[in-house]
Amino acid sequence: MKKVLISGIQPTARPHIGNYFGAMKQFVDLQDEYESNIFIAEYHALTTVQDSATLHSNIEELILDYLAIGIDPNKATLFKQSSVPQVTELTWILNCLTPIPYLERAHAFKDKVAKGKIASMGLFDYPILMAADILLPEAEVVPVGQDQKQHVEMARELAQKFNNTFGETFKAPKELILEEVAIVPGLDGQKMSKSYGNTIPLFAEKEEIEKLAMSVVTSSTPKGEPIDHITDNIFKLHKLVSTKEELSELNEAYMNGSIGYKASKELLAQRLERFISPMRERRKEIAKDPENVKKILKEGGEKMYIRYETKMKEVRKAVGLV
Repeated sequence: MKKVLISGIQPTARPHIGNYFGAMKQFVDLQDEYESNIFIAEYHALTTVQDSATLHSNIEELILDYLAIGIDPNKATLFKQSSVPQVTELTWILNCLTPIPYLERAHAFKDKVAKGKIASMGLFDYPILMAADILLPEAEVVPVGQDQKQHVEMARELAQKFNNTFGETFKAPKELILEEVAIVPGLDGQKMSKSYGNTIPLFAEKEEIEKLAMSVVTSSTPKGEPIDHITDNIFKLHKLVSTKEELSELNEAYMNGSIGYKASKELLAQRLERFISPMRERRKEIAKDPENVKKILKEGGEKMYIRYETKMKEVRKAVGLV
């Protein structure tokens, strides 16, 4: 039997190419190999989006994104997190097993607070809700970016703690990270992130792509001098959307100083448009049939509700609620 895979993305803003190469591409690449379950993480999004109209719109947009990148509802189950309220029930049970100092060591929480984000209980408890997302469908594989690796480790540790306390109940999940694209650089050289405002939207129009490509931060190497491709932010983005031959030619041009930053950015814009435009056009076609999109989400939610409830009954019995 295929191993069970689970993953999801928060409907907080437009997805960017960092989301795609860090996780979404894996959803597509792995849907034949695994029993894939991909959800819209709107409970998680409530730590950021607290306007009902915005959240609702973002949810509708994200399901289109999932379908446009090539997730096949005949191969993978697509659903909303709110379709399986059992995750919030399990979150409370896991909370009762989790010491506060354990959560205080979460890298993502400390990083966000250090950057000025308000430390709400939802933000603090994020790893527990994520653990519930992973453990209830008995996921064995969780494709994530490098920054989410610790959260999967925490889910694994919480599964072990629950099993030690109440008896064997949960499987131990493992993270799946493609190291070469685990962290995608943003326009400023930091990790590409919505919160940093340094992203290239996954379905951007041609004019926006050109504008963003020209804004990539570079060093001060004079025109005609060799450019270090290892540290150059433009080259790092080229690696995502260029062929091996194109990268080899660009690297040679960098080494002999025959290409400058402006020309490299223009070339990057062309290659980004080549990569993005087919998905962008496919998304527009899918959006023409909203009823089919709703049907896909409804059927996926109903299927996963039964699955989550079956496991939750086992959990309730284990802890003594039944």
